[in-house]
Amino acid sequence: MSIESSIGLESEQPYPYHRVELVEPDWTRFPGWSQVTAQEWASVQWQRAHCIKNVRQLRELMGDLVDDRFYVDLERDQAERATMSMLVPPQMMNTMLPHATPRGAGSLTEELYADPVRHYMVPVLSDRRTDWSSHPHATRDSLHEHDMWVAEGLTHRYPTKVLAELLPTCPQYCGHCTRMDLVGNSTPTVEKLKFTARPTDRIEAMLDYLRRTPSVRDVVVSGGDVANMPWPRLEDFLMRLLEVDNIRDVRLATKALVGLPQHWLQPDVREGMARVAGTARDRGVSIAIHTHANHANSITPLVAEASRATLEAGVRDVRNQGVLLNGVNADPHALLDLCFALLDGASITPYYFYMCDMIPFSEHWRVSVADAQRLQTAIMGYLPGFATPRIVCDVPFVGKRWVHQLHSYDTDRGISYWTKNYRTSIESGDSEAVSRTYEYYDPIHTLPESGRAWWAEHGDLDTAALKAAEAAAASRRTARAQLG
Repeated sequence: MSIESSIGLESEQPYPYHRVELVEPDWTRFPGWSQVTAQEWASVQWQRAHCIKNVRQLRELMGDLVDDRFYVDLERDQAERATMSMLVPPQMMNTMLPHATPRGAGSLTEELYADPVRHYMVPVLSDRRTDWSSHPHATRDSLHEHDMWVAEGLTHRYPTKVLAELLPTCPQYCGHCTRMDLVGNSTPTVEKLKFTARPTDRIEAMLDYLRRTPSVRDVVVSGGDVANMPWPRLEDFLMRLLEVDNIRDVRLATKALVGLPQHWLQPDVREGMARVAGTARDRGVSIAIHTHANHANSITPLVAEASRATLEAGVRDVRNQGVLLNGVNADPHALLDLCFALLDGASITPYYFYMCDMIPFSEHWRVSVADAQRLQTAIMGYLPGFATPRIVCDVPFVGKRWVHQLHSYDTDRGISYWTKNYRTSIESGDSEAVSRTYEYYDPIHTLPESGRAWWAEHGDLDTAALKAAEAAAASRRTARAQLG
């Protein structure tokens, strides 16, 4: 549904609010889970052991309810386009086709193709664009986070904030992952970079940098997903982090709150979270959880239970950082439905919607800055101010900017220009860092005919040169990290 057509459909208000009770879809509707008990479903061990990792396992789950053409489509995408390997926990898989009623062989095929959660968790080749499957300026590390490593895995981009990537794995892999350069298994199209130092050495280097850099007060602890780190190791890191005097904010990034809530409901995790939150409170540090939901169907009673468990443990806030994705949530109704499911149903605060980053093969998901601006306008006024999410563009070498903060905008060629008011860790000697403009590029298929013609003439960047530049950048990053 387009941004324009979804406004003003059902009532005198453009968006008709109705409180919706959360429901856990019946997983036994799928043949492969017809005998799974509620006790098994609640077990994080069972969930992890029964993730969908390949086409064969998806076939076993669906039986004959999905036509072969879907599986062929999926296999081709995995072989030719996918930047992330397939990994979907049962909990998240169960939020696809939540209202489906199997009616025989092939009866769920079209519904599965149309499903919004499937669209980004299990992408198929026919989803991708064939005109510009990648933008000419797409790069593997589109935000240049690795260029700003001050220790291996520690990105210092903002003056007072750092990102600590503790590990390169997640319980689930999203097709649009902005960290596809490092996170997850290699695919036929992407040979992933690897951390070179031992985990204990990397953590020591991170903590050492934070102790030596009193200007940093805020640490986003991420990866990958912190839910994949054994809890004793994660708790040890967090307790040591809380001993650093200058740290005032700690945020744990975990999509597993939505994709694998069973992890956060384990007794040892709940008890450990209470210890960490209590220590943070005693030391005057705010600790929050940031999760990642892109559609209202993903918010179920188990997600709500996990969210409230962390709040009861003493976490200050649970916030959602979604991604704006065409075919998933890029219309006002879908965004507001998700926001109210989060807020009313699960005590999760809608926080950000990021525009999908310019990674390879992502053009079918991305929307233009102009569309993002219209979406931001369309959702205003319905939610409480504190829970009205900001739609942001993560501009390369700049960082998060509200979509209305651009400096100028060439809408014909789809090039927006942005400024910033700080230097990153690699710009200490750059006198023009806060005065120059930085570019972000709209998907070419969203441009007027004249703009598409311009890119057809000027958009054929030298692919070999780009690959060589990426390889050289990777070597520089590795060498810098090894030098410490």
